[in-house]
Amino acid sequence: MNVNPPSMLSRLSIALSSFFKILGNSDFAARVRALNDSPSSPTPTAATPPPAPAAPPLRQAAPDGALQLLGLLQREARFIDFIQEDVAAYADADIGAAARVVHEGCRKVLRDNFTLGVVRDEAEGSRVTLPAGFDAAAVRITGNVVGTAPFTGCLTHRGWQVVDTRLPKLSEKHDLRIIAPAEVEL
Repeated sequence: MNVNPPSMLSRLSIALSSFFKILGNSDFAARVRALNDSPSSPTPTAATPPPAPAAPPLRQAAPDGALQLLGLLQREARFIDFIQEDVAAYADADIGAAARVVHEGCRKVLRDNFTLGVVRDEAEGSRVTLPAGFDAAAVRITGNVVGTAPFTGCLTHRGWQVVDTRLPKLSEKHDLRIIAPAEVEL
């Protein structure tokens, strides 16, 4: 007998119905507890897929590069000033004019400090096939995802990747937490 694992929606339905059944039926609750306390997992069979490999441990990203980039975006594009501003009171034309300045500055920061490339070479809108084992960090599949790879679909975004980074060198005493110093005019 080959039993397919239930979908996410089916599992949610099972979990909710089990929750209420546990609350109302102490015998059922005892059986669930025994199942949860069971020291060994069932051996994978045709009906039970093998367990997924454990996710690699998460690592803490050093904030220095992010803080430096934020400082560059503020210096060249007044990025933080723009984002922190409540634009609701401004006319669309005023916001558009400010966005043009921010856009040009942000673009300069990207061009000066990074070499960017596309993740996929195909034209957007073209049909692509993702083979089994495709890099899920480089390609996100969306829509009605059913079954296993290979997947065939429409490329809606080519993706971006950093090919080279050229952030400026900093003195040891530079405090990256100061994104933009306060300004005092005399």
